[in-house]
Amino acid sequence: MKPHALVLPMLAVALAACSTAPTLTTQERLDLYRAHSGAPVMSFRLDRMTGMQQWTPLGDQALAVWSSGNRGHLLELRNRCPGMLSAGGISITNSLGNVTARMDSVVPRMVGASNRGCRIDSIRPIDGRALRDAKREIRDAQIVDRSTAPPDDENPQP
Repeated sequence: MKPHALVLPMLAVALAACSTAPTLTTQERLDLYRAHSGAPVMSFRLDRMTGMQQWTPLGDQALAVWSSGNRGHLLELRNRCPGMLSAGGISITNSLGNVTARMDSVVPRMVGASNRGCRIDSIRPIDGRALRDAKREIRDAQIVDRSTAPPDDENPQP
């Protein structure tokens, strides 16, 4: 068999493996971020030295804003924010670098859109290290066929 003849079957197997990997729904991702966030705070300071903040959309009513790999804040918005998932970037209103819940807004930046602000309802600091560890555990999970799984002696299923 020619070496290049193996490429297509190997590619098909790789794609099939990728398609069965577990992925989180938007709600599950938001729940994961909430589980690794602290108690609500009234405000946080934007770090202007790092320039543009990194951000992660978590549906159309929440996002994470990162000032470093381990330092971020979960922002939950008062209402749905149209365009949050498709925005190429965001702006965050602030007063002298302080972002305050119920006072400031997130503004999705989209070409040809009105770019209306979406009021921040709550701010919670994120434990970035714990979140990253939890994501790694989810990625490392394996799917095991029921017929090859070890029996659950404590709770037998009918």
